Amino acid sequence: MKDASTATTRHSRNHFIYPKKRPSPHGVSKSHKSPLLPSNGPARRSPRSAKSAILQQRQREAQILALRREGVLLEEEYRDEIQYYMHNMERYTMSSTQSMDQQPEIRWHMRPCLVDFLVEIHFTFRLRPETLYLTLNIVDRYVSRRIVYIKHYQLVGCAALWIAAKFEDAKERVPTVQDLVQICRETYEESAFIQMEGHVLSTIQWTLGHPTAEAWLRMMCCGPCVEEPKVQHVARFLMEITLFYREFIKYTPSSIALAALTLARFLCDKPRRVWEETEECLEVVDHLDNRLSKHVNDLSETLVKKYSYAFYSKAATFVVHYYLQGGRFARQTFVPLPVTPKRSPTSSVNTPMSCSTSVSDASDDMPLTPTTPSFPSDPFTGSCSSDDKENMTSFEPVLNKHRVDSAPEQYLPHDFVAFGRPALHSLNNVVSPRAALVS
Repeated sequence: MKDASTATTRHSRNHFIYPKKRPSPHGVSKSHKSPLLPSNGPARRSPRSAKSAILQQRQREAQILALRREGVLLEEEYRDEIQYYMHNMERYTMSSTQSMDQQPEIRWHMRPCLVDFLVEIHFTFRLRPETLYLTLNIVDRYVSRRIVYIKHYQLVGCAALWIAAKFEDAKERVPTVQDLVQICRETYEESAFIQMEGHVLSTIQWTLGHPTAEAWLRMMCCGPCVEEPKVQHVARFLMEITLFYREFIKYTPSSIALAALTLARFLCDKPRRVWEETEECLEVVDHLDNRLSKHVNDLSETLVKKYSYAFYSKAATFVVHYYLQGGRFARQTFVPLPVTPKRSPTSSVNTPMSCSTSVSDASDDMPLTPTTPSFPSDPFTGSCSSDDKENMTSFEPVLNKHRVDSAPEQYLPHDFVAFGRPALHSLNNVVSPRAALVS
């Protein structure tokens, strides 16, 4: 009896003190390791570091989701391969300024008029930004290989815009042949646009995959550090300026996009990324800076009005105001530190010394070490003063007096363009083609 009661007591103690492990509802029991034994797993993070890492990941996911809503898709796993392909493709689809110089009738002073006309049509039909850059690339490649007469210059531009819109934009936004005939004031028949389209495509060998400056800018602004909207709008305004002039045609779209972003970051008082700036990029920045500082009043009225809207952060107003106040881009030059000269053992000439050196200390014939110049902690803080960019409310360009800050129909109004280009058969007092079709 004693043994049985003792066994029962031990069993009851074990039952209450050491309860049996209940099975997991998922069929797998968790293993409990002793805290005294070393663990072979990864090092555990502190709660604060883990929380910050999770917060950064969520912010990045929110940025990617916001970009996808705007139609920007990021393939971060293939970023290097995409950039490598784009670099090769942009070299293959470049135009030649030397060949364009040999045109018998086309001159470079006619180019701003054509580009201004294409910017008007592009903005009227609410086409994607890539369409405008691809249009000018098609025009330049065609003019580099074929002789174009003045009477066909506008026809080539409209055909290139038609091709680029079919390649880049949605079907409902592509202008029709009737739209193009009405835009050109019936100077050309419908068959002329169709024939020119086929001739242009055969001339450029049906190669339309040109990496535009807009595509490069989106990739640069959507990288690990997402740029602010104002910086992106200023960069886009600067990039469209490069479409008007000859000196920018020889540069690749990647260099133009990087230069526009570099100058935009400088104008918006953002820290520069010196490790990304190439020599070709700085050349484009110098061309842009010189043209804006000397001919800021000669910019396209259509382009300035386009980027003076509030949904473009009033980028044109901001840039024009900065250069009217005398602002300039400043390169940061690094001064090499002076090195202490070494004394030659065979030289019998004493090294000149400072005036404060006593005679007793001059027996060693060693010069004093030059004082190291003091540099600020941030080498780019003193490059631009913020006083030139303040008080922008007092400046309004003359052609923007009647600007509307709230644009209808997804920020891109139909009747924005007046088609006021006399050299390109302007449409004075005529409604836009889209408005005419709707009515």
